[in-house]
Amino acid sequence: MADKRMSEDDVVARLRSGMTVGIGGWGSRRKPMSLVRAIVRSDLRDLTVVSYGGPDVGLLCASGKVRKLVFAFVSLDSIPLEPHFRKARQSGQVTTEEYDEGQFLLGLQAAAWRVPFLPTRVGLGSDVFRLDPSLRTVTSPYPGPDGGPGEELVAMPALELDAALVHYNRADERGNAAYLGPDPYFDDLMLEAAATGGRFLSAERIVPTAELAADGCRHSLKVSRLMVDGVVEAPNGAHPTSCVPDYERDEAFQKEYAGSAKSDEAWAEFSAAWLELPDEATYQQKVAAR
Repeated sequence: MADKRMSEDDVVARLRSGMTVGIGGWGSRRKPMSLVRAIVRSDLRDLTVVSYGGPDVGLLCASGKVRKLVFAFVSLDSIPLEPHFRKARQSGQVTTEEYDEGQFLLGLQAAAWRVPFLPTRVGLGSDVFRLDPSLRTVTSPYPGPDGGPGEELVAMPALELDAALVHYNRADERGNAAYLGPDPYFDDLMLEAAATGGRFLSAERIVPTAELAADGCRHSLKVSRLMVDGVVEAPNGAHPTSCVPDYERDEAFQKEYAGSAKSDEAWAEFSAAWLELPDEATYQQKVAAR
């Protein structure tokens, strides 16, 4: 079986400017931040980012990497609205495509199943059609419960990805992976929605496959090697977001990060201290020394 281990910079070397990149996790929870920081250090530009957003979105917007954002929300959880996302959206720096959380899920599922859309009631009677005039409805080919015409439904388009980045608690060298916290989020759909060759996973620890098959992980093996093209061992790689049970969110760091949105000078100071570093190892050494 193939050994798919690589570094953060190896992953970024396989990405290209202009790509559509899905980022797993949820808000400020289990985000593949070591991979996001590697993108920040790179010369990638004009990305379309698809995310249940958190600091991944904010960092990439503040660093000038994003052209378009497809999202259901962008939050730091303990800080309700991601401040760098707010600035980017209010200034018109990025174009946006906004969906209800359920629509977003169905868009990923449609892409994973390789169908152009999935029908849903989610979004009917809401402002999503005002925000996105390109959104369409379809009529069910089956009669309604009273024998009348078929029901009108929202046609949620597939959210097709060129690449996907996710973070898990444990993985083996072949790309099988397990989460140990309370929620898988939709990382498996992110990987399945992405094109072959662009599916990357970071993990707190790379362990022998037998350890993944143990009772403690077996129920949470949501990701198989067939869904992954590269694996990065990234201890503390979700920092400052949470990756329970390995660690909670670094609230003090997150507050410092959020404060960097107050001015250009504050952002420049934060960026110089935490992002303009040679590699992830240097970042983690600085975090450990705090």
